[in-house]
Amino acid sequence: MFFCDKHYVLAIAGALLLWVILSWLNNLTFSMHWVVASPLLFLSLIMLQPLLEEMVFRGLLQGWLIQQSWGKGAVVGITRANITVTLLFVSMHLFYHPPLMALAVVIPSLLFGYFRDRYDGWLLPSIFLHIYYNVGYFMLYNPITGTN
Repeated sequence: MFFCDKHYVLAIAGALLLWVILSWLNNLTFSMHWVVASPLLFLSLIMLQPLLEEMVFRGLLQGWLIQQSWGKGAVVGITRANITVTLLFVSMHLFYHPPLMALAVVIPSLLFGYFRDRYDGWLLPSIFLHIYYNVGYFMLYNPITGTN
């Protein structure tokens, strides 16, 4: 099971480091105020959004790109398909997040794509990891006000 995969455990631990860096760079602290005020929005952002994004970006797009001969090639163990999808994923986040917060999606996106490739297209590891990353992110960042 992927939860026992040491790479997966490192990716989970890496989220903690990412949250600390984001909070330090943006002077943010963990807050539950907006979560309590808008629980349906929070659930949508941590459950529905990761599910849909993983299905579209890692399932459909990365799945199609990895079937192309150039997409299978890898750079430091990361497929070109994953790198391409990550660039698109970050670009999409620029529409809804400040640039620094959108750029913070690069490493998680590469990880989501890595586990999609590692598990031969099985999306569940990527979906769970994406949900986990979103929980911490949206406890730091209030999407309603654009602050903490």
